[in-house]
Amino acid sequence: MADDELAAIRARRMAELQQQQGGGGEERMKAQAEQQAREEEMKNVILGQYLDQGARTRLNTIALAKPEKAKMVESYLIQMAKTGQLQGQKLSEKALIGLLEQVSSSTQKTTKVKFDRRRAALDSDSDDDF
Repeated sequence: MADDELAAIRARRMAELQQQQGGGGEERMKAQAEQQAREEEMKNVILGQYLDQGARTRLNTIALAKPEKAKMVESYLIQMAKTGQLQGQKLSEKALIGLLEQVSSSTQKTTKVKFDRRRAALDSDSDDDF
C-alpha cells in the first residue's frame, strides 16, 4: 500500500509542476503580447502626431509593398521625434518622400561582378582537339 500512496503523491506533484510550467508559459506569452500591443500603439500615436494625412497614407502604402523599408522609416521617424528633431511639426508627403530617398540611398547595395578571364581560359569544356 505504501507504494500505491507514494505513486499517487508523485503523480499529483508531477501534475502540479506541469500545470505551473504551462501556466507560467501562458502568462509570459500574454505579457509579451501586451507589451507588443503597447509598443505598437505608442508607435501609432507618435506617427499620427508627426505625419500629416498624405504622409501617413504613403507610409502605409509602402508598408504593404516593402514592410522592412517601412519599419526602417518608422523607427527613424520615432527616433527623430524622441530626440526632438521634428519639434512638433507635421511632416508633409514631400518631406516623407525626401526622407525615403535618404533612407534608400543609405541602404542601397552595390553589386559588383568580377569575371576572372584567366580561369575561364583554362576551362576544359572548350577543348578544340577533335
